[in-house]
Amino acid sequence: MITAEGYGLRGPRGRVFGDVSFSAPAGTLIAVEGPSGNGRTCLMLALTGRMKANEGGAEVHGHPLPRRMPAVRRISALGPVDGISALEPALTVAEHLHERVLLQRRFFSRAARDRADVAAALAAAGLELDSLVKGERTAVRDLERLEALRLGVALALLARPRVLGIDDVDHKLGDADRERAWSMLRSVADTGVTVLGVCTEAPADALVVPTRPARPTDTTAERSADTTAEPSADATEETEEGAVDAYTEARRA
Repeated sequence: MITAEGYGLRGPRGRVFGDVSFSAPAGTLIAVEGPSGNGRTCLMLALTGRMKANEGGAEVHGHPLPRRMPAVRRISALGPVDGISALEPALTVAEHLHERVLLQRRFFSRAARDRADVAAALAAAGLELDSLVKGERTAVRDLERLEALRLGVALALLARPRVLGIDDVDHKLGDADRERAWSMLRSVADTGVTVLGVCTEAPADALVVPTRPARPTDTTAERSADTTAEPSADATEETEEGAVDAYTEARRA
């Protein structure tokens, strides 16, 4: 189970996200919803033990955050996140898979050891190597957006996580590919893995967790009290600046 109560992160430049409260059993598809720059990726990173929140509290599979961040990192995995776990455009699909298998053997006792593990991860992510332009020798830069998303999910699943964090699920996807992406993540959640998918627009069957960053004081006009409204450009800029130091910490983790 993942629970949060008044969960938030405030940095030296303001609040990144805040007032997040929800409860989700294992195997839930959770959509961390909001416009870009609204702290949604930071919330996903905090709930997977990669970023230290400092308001309220949360618990992931019995591990309280932020006190047990290392334990949460051991049971969670990330798909591609810019600046933290992004795919390398010059590497091929095969090279990415081989590298991840070697890392699993080196750092984890339940390692990905053979082709069966890779095949299972690719099947769960719905990535068919034969359908790629050059098969497993296709470079990441030549993948379609949905194919790259599937590869990122497959790489994360090699760690056999209990929690999976995916950034920008619906970024640059058309309607059909967006539904295919969510369908893939639903199937992963159906196996008992809790999925945290960052998105702009959540699917109807997901548990929606919005972010609510603090807004700057507006002395010229009264701001709306609707927390679901898209922030102004100034609010987005403040939120993104407030995440800089937190991202640095997440990269170290």
